[in-house]
Amino acid sequence: MNNPFDGRAPNLSGPARDMLPITPADGIDLETLCVGLYVEGAGSLTITTERGNTRVINVPDFSIIPVAASRVHATGTTATGVHGFMV
Repeated sequence: MNNPFDGRAPNLSGPARDMLPITPADGIDLETLCVGLYVEGAGSLTITTERGNTRVINVPDFSIIPVAASRVHATGTTATGVHGFMV
């Protein structure tokens, strides 16, 4: 199979290279900083941004959140099906 990513360095302005499901947790950072989030089910989403700020946002179904996050908190998160975009 031809892979157009072979030989290319990861690029923040390009497409994500992987997507991982995220289980919200209050005391645990994500293993790898994600460059954005995808949320399947509407609700509130409490995150810690790459800069260390805690933010609460309300999202509709099938939302793409273009912000780097180091944590998705369980407390305050009612949105479901959270996934992280990885470079």
